[in-house]
Amino acid sequence: MISKKKFSRGGQSFLALVLLIGAIISISVLLVAFLASTLVDTGYGYAASSNAQFLAMSGIQDALLQLDRNAAFASSGYTVNVGNYSANVTVMQNDPSAGFVTIISSATVQLHKRTVEVVAIEDAQTSSVTVLSVQNI
Repeated sequence: MISKKKFSRGGQSFLALVLLIGAIISISVLLVAFLASTLVDTGYGYAASSNAQFLAMSGIQDALLQLDRNAAFASSGYTVNVGNYSANVTVMQNDPSAGFVTIISSATVQLHKRTVEVVAIEDAQTSSVTVLSVQNI
């Protein structure tokens, strides 16, 4: 008589279970790596954006200092260097109307650009400059 042997299917089940657990671990590792990379990029982006804002404000402060020294100071564009970066500053007299000064400072740090506009008024008698508005553009 021919005897039939029963084959165990335990090995196939174990292989499927190992592959499933391996896939879950691989997906988890990729997710954690992606989240860590995103978190680091976000932190560097925030730092670059803040540095660009401070750099643009440095340009504004320089222009206000120039106006304090010379009330008739105007420039179609000059550069303020701070460390390895620079801000481009424009000072326009009698803009938006007589007696007003508009200062625009623009700075870029690692592709993050910030532009700040200040409108100030000049007192003709005392030559003092008073800032009326500061706005991010």
